[in-house]
Order: sequence, then structure tokens, then C-alpha cells
Amino acid sequence: MSDTTPTRRESGCGDDVLDAVLIGGGIMSATLGALLSTLAPDWSIALFERLGEPAAESSHPWNNAGTGHSGMCELNYMPDPADGSTAAGIAEQFALSRHFWSALAGRGSLAEPDTFVTSTPHVTAVFGERDIAYLRQRFATLRELPAFSSMEYTEDRAVIAAWAPLLVRGRADHEPMAATRHTAGTDVDFGALTRSLLATMAEAGNAVRLHREITGLTRDRDGLWTVRGRDLDSGREFRVRTRFVFVGAGGYALRLLQRARLPEVRGYGVFPLGAQFLRTDNLEVVAEHHAKVYSQADVGAPPMSVPHLDRREVAGATSLLFGPYATFSTRLLRHGKLTDLFTTLRPHNIVPLVAAGLRNLNLVRYLLSQLTASRRAKFAQLQRFYPTADAADWELIQAGQRAQLVKPDGRFGGVLQFGTELVTGADGSIAGLLGASPGASIAPSIMRELLDRCFPERRYEWSASLAELLPEPGATVGGDSAARALPYH
Repeated sequence: MSDTTPTRRESGCGDDVLDAVLIGGGIMSATLGALLSTLAPDWSIALFERLGEPAAESSHPWNNAGTGHSGMCELNYMPDPADGSTAAGIAEQFALSRHFWSALAGRGSLAEPDTFVTSTPHVTAVFGERDIAYLRQRFATLRELPAFSSMEYTEDRAVIAAWAPLLVRGRADHEPMAATRHTAGTDVDFGALTRSLLATMAEAGNAVRLHREITGLTRDRDGLWTVRGRDLDSGREFRVRTRFVFVGAGGYALRLLQRARLPEVRGYGVFPLGAQFLRTDNLEVVAEHHAKVYSQADVGAPPMSVPHLDRREVAGATSLLFGPYATFSTRLLRHGKLTDLFTTLRPHNIVPLVAAGLRNLNLVRYLLSQLTASRRAKFAQLQRFYPTADAADWELIQAGQRAQLVKPDGRFGGVLQFGTELVTGADGSIAGLLGASPGASIAPSIMRELLDRCFPERRYEWSASLAELLPEPGATVGGDSAARALPYH
């Protein structure tokens, strides 16, 4: 997408007061931009992205695994196999995402969902008696919930081989294994989705500005925000004034919220984690794997590091992806700077950061083991899933960078939080998103919460459109049949 110029309103680089400024060109800002452009067609909105293309960071299809997170196969969402509440909640949120995309497509405002969503069964595979007992109980718990009523379970190797042949071929006959499968799973190209959502915003007459780096946020005496930035093409400084600011800048979000002097992020810090994947485009191998297969994470591994062997559909081509392998850098974005982490340090967040580190020594040891692992050792992890894998077929690729949130905690000093957190100012004039997975999959649900917090006075005015685009919880998931009824291919 090129730098777009709106046809009906100011470009977002003048002195007029805008209704909303969105910072960052990823899935979060794109979702909010498309939503506000639909709900408030008379609003003036501008989005600023510092890179030369949208969706170039975490939303890029090769910077994430593309899983439509719905709790079907991700064991990290259900550490207690008797408690399916988190998995059910994520399933509900992802169903809302699918509903939102379908509703926009039905209006002609978004590309058809089959251009960025591919039906891909979600499989969980475990090995050894302890993990089999866990998976058996997890299945029994989820099977009673409407969103998972079509989930299948087996310990029969022939059945597993039919679901995912690569898992079984070459494996020792005596090794016990079990698997679950849910055929309503999806693979999502979040890059293509982001670009389509931004097109929705631009077609409504709003501005999408690329190569614009935001450098500061200031609350003015009149209650408006001044957003300062730099045009990276010309080197010129610019500023805009706006009634509302959304900071969806990924790893840079905390730094910008700190610069805005937002008291709600006092004591917050970030811990950067990166990832690598093994990838193959060998058509013979790809043709035999038609699922996303998740398993248990290693001891000490962060929750988002559960190993998985994924079928990916990106730009009309099919590949397999295995990982992730954790990496570490002081960059907070893949296209960031080595000084990024240090720019977020403040006297009030040092103690929470140190405390969180001391409470997560297993994570530190895990990271060290990952950083020192050879390519041969990494490939051996793939062979745990795919025993007959040929190293010549696979290349190691660098994926995205995540800034995990560290929050102050009165009891422990600081806690490392995995997940996504929406932060809003007291008066609702500014909001930001911190953290990581499953954020992209549940972006519409997050934006519904943002509307509730930041624009409560507009709820009545927007109620009819919201009932169509983002219905209340419980209205979109009535079981597997409700998910399958949505127009996905």
C-alpha cells in the first residue's frame, strides 16, 4: 500500500484538529481505523507508520505463526486441564473476529475472508504417559463446551497418521502418543488482513501515512493532544492536534505512553523476546501436512513458545513452519534499535523489572539454552515432531520481536505478564496496547473494549452498527455450527 491521500478531509499533517490519530501500521491500528471509519464516517482520522509499508512488524505473515488463536490446540491457554475458561474465552473472542471480518466483507468494505483466512485443522499432539493423561482430561473438559463440541480425541496411531502423517512416519512403535483435532481451525495471513483493513480506512477518506515516525505526545491545556513526528522521506518535523490517540506501535508503545506521561503505565516495563522458525517450501513435504500441530512447551519456556508444526498459506504459496526458537535482543521491534530497551527504563520500573527477572529464572535459563543451541540441536526439536525430516529441506528464518509486559505488583515487586493488555487514560482520550499473543487474533474484541472505555457517550449512537459488526458476548458462539456458518473457505 502506498502513502494514501484522503479525498474528503485533511491529510493529518496540518493545523486542523483531528478526531483520532492512530500510531502504528499493524493489525491493531488497522482494526481500529476500519472500525471507526465505519462507525463515524464523518470523523477525520490519520494513521502514522514509521516504516515504508504497513504490517511490516509483528503483523507480517512471516513474523508470526498465523494461527487463528481459538483455544483449540494451544495448551498454554489451559495449564489446568480441568479449567477450560481461558480457552473458551479466546474461542469466543476469535469467533467475534471472524464475525467482524465477515460483516465488513458483506458491506463491501473488506476483501473476502478467503483471501486472508484458510481453513486449517488444529491438532494437539503429545508424547509420553504423563502428557497423554493431561490431554485426555483436557479433551474431556473442552468437549462439554459448545465451542469445542466437535473436537476429536485419539490414541490410535492410524488415526493420528490420517490427521498428520508426518508425526507418525519413522516414529518408534513403542512410543505412546495421543492427539486431538478440531477441523474448524484456521490459518490467518495477518499481513493481508491488515492491508485490507487499511484500505477500508483509506477508502472512507482517512489518511494512512507511511515513513512517519512519531516522536512525542503532549496533552494540551485545552484537553487535546499534540502528536509530534518526523517525515522520514523529507526529514521534516510535523505535528498534529487530535481529540483521541491510539498507540498501537507494538514494542514502541510503552515508550510513547511514557512520553505522554500517562500515569496508568507508571511502573510498567517490557522484556523483549524474539523468535526464529524453521521453514520449508518443499512441495512434496508440504503436500503431506494439512494442519497446525501444537504440543507441550519445554520446562521453563514462556507460554508463547509451545512448539508447533504449521501449514501456512501466504500470498498464494504454501509452506510449513516449525518453532519457535527463542532469541533475545534489546531491540523492541524487529526493525528497531539496540538502544530500544534502555529508552523505556525509568526509576519507577527498575524494581518491577528486576523482581520479575528473579521470579522467572527458569525463563532466563531457557533463553540461555536457546541462544546457545546449534542449528543441529534446533533441527532435533523438529524431528521430535517429524522424525524423518531432512535438514536440507529446511531453512532457519528470523520472525518478529515481542515486548512482553512487566507490571508492578505489591506482593512480588513485579510480574512478567504474557498476553495483551489495553491501557486507557482516565478520561478516555488516549489508549495503548501492550504485550503480545493472542492479540492479533482477538483485535476486534480488544477494540470493542476500547470503545466501551473511551467512547461511552457514543454507544447509543453507534449501537445499531455495533450490533452488526461487534455483537455482545455470547451472540457469536453458539457451538461449532455457529463458527462454520461464517463465510470462510
